Amino acid sequence: MFRETLELYYKRILDFLIYTKNYMIRKSPIQSMVNSMVEGIKDFLTIRKKLKMAQYRLNYHRYQLNKMEQLIAENSQHNFLKGSNLDQKR
Repeated sequence: MFRETLELYYKRILDFLIYTKNYMIRKSPIQSMVNSMVEGIKDFLTIRKKLKMAQYRLNYHRYQLNKMEQLIAENSQHNFLKGSNLDQKR
């Protein structure tokens, strides 16, 4: 009786270890955790460059918007629409 119980427990532990090994091979959680940490470090180190690129894009779009508003204001036939007020065509 005692021997059968020990054999059953041993078999269950062995099955659990086999399932654990197969899970580790299939999913590799340690490798994915390492990859995630490396990506986080890369993002942290390149955040300054990304911020500069975002500021450049924002300034470029502001410049394009101001240029477009200036062209619309110059070509507007109404004198009171020139300046900071919005034109109806915009």
